[in-house]
Amino acid sequence: MSANIRYWIWLAEALGYGASFKEIIQEYGSAERLYNANILEWRMSPVITAKQIEGLARTDISVADKIISQCDENNWDIIDFEDERYPERLKEIHNPPAVLYVDGTLPDIDNTAVIGVVGARKASRYAVKATRLMSNGLAQAGALIVSGAALGVDSAAHMGAIDACKQTVGVLGCGFGSGYLLSNEELRNMISHAGALITEYPPYTKASKTTFPMRNRIISGLSVGVLVTEAGVKSGSLITATLALQEGKDVFAIPSSILDVNFLGTNKLIDDGAYVATSPYSVVNVYSDRFSSIDITKAKSVAELAEEARKNSESANAENEADALTFDSISQGRRERVRNQELSAGLTGDERKVYFALDDTLMNIDSIITKSELDSSRVAVALTKLEVKGLVSSASGRRYKQS
Repeated sequence: MSANIRYWIWLAEALGYGASFKEIIQEYGSAERLYNANILEWRMSPVITAKQIEGLARTDISVADKIISQCDENNWDIIDFEDERYPERLKEIHNPPAVLYVDGTLPDIDNTAVIGVVGARKASRYAVKATRLMSNGLAQAGALIVSGAALGVDSAAHMGAIDACKQTVGVLGCGFGSGYLLSNEELRNMISHAGALITEYPPYTKASKTTFPMRNRIISGLSVGVLVTEAGVKSGSLITATLALQEGKDVFAIPSSILDVNFLGTNKLIDDGAYVATSPYSVVNVYSDRFSSIDITKAKSVAELAEEARKNSESANAENEADALTFDSISQGRRERVRNQELSAGLTGDERKVYFALDDTLMNIDSIITKSELDSSRVAVALTKLEVKGLVSSASGRRYKQS
């Protein structure tokens, strides 16, 4: 931690998260000098607003001491704006965080081709698979995957990097220890061990509707390019892509069906000039001359990555299915898929919400509740009905998947 960490935390708490402070620091020289100035000097400043003066005046330095103590107790690191570890790339955005709280080890952002991966939380099976494979391939080729450590596309992006045994960074829209999205806690632990979790929010700050848009600017700010894998026309992912474009970053989009409303935003990005991302090579090739970490000879095709993933699968079910690939079993499997497609197309209400919250990987009950946005009793009833119809199968530990 830098010697002035207390004053940077005080500044963040006084002005609010996402506030623009660069002009203020340019005038005063440092957060410490700003703190040591009196209220009369603040009022005479042409760059400090009356509302900001109120925040500076009412915020006591003791709030910073409490936060530092909480981080020390939990081995959470703090990187302030003048710390040499603070990414220069992030400093360039209009309103960078005054402080970053870190769980893990923040990689060398400035000398790395960082690809921010964004998409829907309630992602389609296509988006999840495409994201995981693309992220795996990008990581193997030397890119650093950054995402939001949430469900859906975020989880697939981080897991793709972890599959490649590479670092990854998760940007949270809450403080450490807040208890948000406990169903994804295991993944967040994996991210912190494989790289870092970061947030601008102090410990125990709860997530809200305002914290996630603020989180998105950090994902964009850390990245040289943003990959959008599934987005509707009014999604947060499009907001992140717009931020990236405004900051002069590259935007990539994975193409999909023009008939699916969940991909209208992604396809519109392509219409508006985004790079079409059909393979890891189509992304990393843009940066091969700028970053020594990129090795385009390691950029595998999606087909190669899919085959690699299949071979590396430790699932007993996958092994059994591979052993049973006879002509009859393939035909039977095709008939079952057609039947399930027809049945699922007619689902309504809670059953439809729960079914499409699932995919072909086992998911625990908490994740299903989160993705379906239904309470536990309604999810349990819907799962029972879906199992009776043969659309859902279960495993130990109250885990479920599409049949």
